Amino acid sequence: MTALSQAAPVPRRTLVAGRVITVLPILFLVFDGTMKVMRIKPVLDAFAQSGWSRSLAPVVGAILLICVVIYAVPRTAVLGAILLTGYLGGAVATNVRLEMPLFSTTLFPIYVGIFVWAGIFLREPRLRALIPLRV
Repeated sequence: MTALSQAAPVPRRTLVAGRVITVLPILFLVFDGTMKVMRIKPVLDAFAQSGWSRSLAPVVGAILLICVVIYAVPRTAVLGAILLTGYLGGAVATNVRLEMPLFSTTLFPIYVGIFVWAGIFLREPRLRALIPLRV
């Protein structure tokens, strides 16, 4: 057996913390994706302001919701985190292009990404074995 398959079990407190931290970006991203799919006026205005076609809002929202579902399923959570990282990177790139405020707007998708990866890192012992943090 390899070291990855023999990863230590996750302590209960760590598992609960990981699940709580995982729920936060899921809730936010489901809300965000749903608003895009529903084509509400503020979202369409933001798309237009950013240079994106308003007609792409539901497509982008559907892509986001699919990525969130993949992330929310435990068996595919790592793939979902990778997909969400790509999605959030696109948001950062758009914010940089628009010269949005750095800490409040441009880096906000990175903050969400930190929660995405922190939650999965706490609940998944194989990921912790792959990426050990040494203090």
